[in-house]
Amino acid sequence: MTDLVIQLDSRDEAVQLFGTRDRHLREIRETLGVQLVARGDVIHVKGTEELLGRAERVFEQLRQLLRRHGQLTSENVHTILEVVLQGGDNLETAPTGTKPAESAGGRFVKPRTDGQARYVRIMRDHDLTLCIGPAGTGKTYLAVGMAVSLLRSGDVKKIVLVRPAVEAGERLGFLPGDIAAKVNPYLRPLFDALNDMMEHEAVKRYMDNDIIEIVPLAYMRGRTLNQAVIILDEGQNTTVPQMKMFLTRMGEGSKIIVTGDITQVDLPRQTRSGLTDAVARLKDVQGIGLVYLDEKDIVRHPMVQRVLKAYEDEKGRRKKE
Repeated sequence: MTDLVIQLDSRDEAVQLFGTRDRHLREIRETLGVQLVARGDVIHVKGTEELLGRAERVFEQLRQLLRRHGQLTSENVHTILEVVLQGGDNLETAPTGTKPAESAGGRFVKPRTDGQARYVRIMRDHDLTLCIGPAGTGKTYLAVGMAVSLLRSGDVKKIVLVRPAVEAGERLGFLPGDIAAKVNPYLRPLFDALNDMMEHEAVKRYMDNDIIEIVPLAYMRGRTLNQAVIILDEGQNTTVPQMKMFLTRMGEGSKIIVTGDITQVDLPRQTRSGLTDAVARLKDVQGIGLVYLDEKDIVRHPMVQRVLKAYEDEKGRRKKE
């Protein structure tokens, strides 16, 4: 057996992390099968290398959640333990009854980080999920994967893809083509994800039959969508009234997934982002899943992490000045 020592930032962090009467620590110890002793703001863990690796990941994830929300719930602890132990759920986007290698355009989408695995679990367990994270963390890709998986399994009958066309403004109506052609440039990331998981002809057929629908955000007003997965991408570029309107489109048997990067808001200056507002308003509402992804969840080229870090470092220097 080997030892792992985790030094916490403060006694206050320790109190929140341990839980009332150390209930969080007991659940971690019993679930992982490690020896765990806490003294002040230091945690001592004993176990095999594999178990210590899991324990380190669990505490790292919990500390990240605690820094963002200022508190931890038993559900947080349970979810992160499941994610670390099971590695998250695969999203089966292949047609039912086929194997990954045999699927025609379908595939199994597997979360590649603990944060992504937690995201998938929260989407499965909640009817409304808000996911915030930088570029390359799989926010959109995994949301589409979840939608395709639920459509394939028959749990929903429709996928609705929504994205605010901020750059087009009021000129959207003057662009050539039908609605799909007008908003195609703004929904390209969603199309790319769909075409990666399904054959192009299948995507086209589903769109022709309104099983997959693309809708500009402004066209969602007045609708109620039943048995559907409704994905709002680039949610940071909605206004507060737009976000309220969108979130109230949910009908019976539906799921809503909102993704966005609150550091990349393209709204006019002084206009509050609907996503930022929704996170603040809804973070304590029961049944709503809130997920934060960060640079550790970036699964694009490794250079993306370095680029984002360079920009964040520069932003930090400017604030100090």
